[in-house]
Amino acid sequence: MTSAGAPERSGTTRGGGTLYRGDLGMWSWVAHRITGVLTFFFLFTHVLDTALVRVSPNAYDSVIETYKNPVVNLFEVGLVGAVLYHALNGIRVMLVDFWEKGAKYQRVMLWTVLAIWIVVMIPGFYFMMERTISDLVGGH
Repeated sequence: MTSAGAPERSGTTRGGGTLYRGDLGMWSWVAHRITGVLTFFFLFTHVLDTALVRVSPNAYDSVIETYKNPVVNLFEVGLVGAVLYHALNGIRVMLVDFWEKGAKYQRVMLWTVLAIWIVVMIPGFYFMMERTISDLVGGH
């Protein structure tokens, strides 16, 4: 027991931080926050580059041209994946918080979120990358 009366957990250290060996719920929490931050930075960048059209249309065109790049296309796929996960997991979090049986079914709901994410992302990846891959290998 610690001085506060809570049992000491194995795998933790005092003074040097803790090593959390969390379950799936903890990792979904971490992923939710990371995808939220990534979405925020995308929106911030999007507002800035869109505002550029009023300052200098030529600079705006130049910035938009740099986005027509296979690496940026891959980042766009990542962005869609992040936004989709964040939205689906946000619904799950609301259900856990506001549905009286939410905590009981939170693990099932997480697996459902992940399944829906995969089902949507597989064709999404294909359709988003189809033109880029075709251009890279010499298609039309």
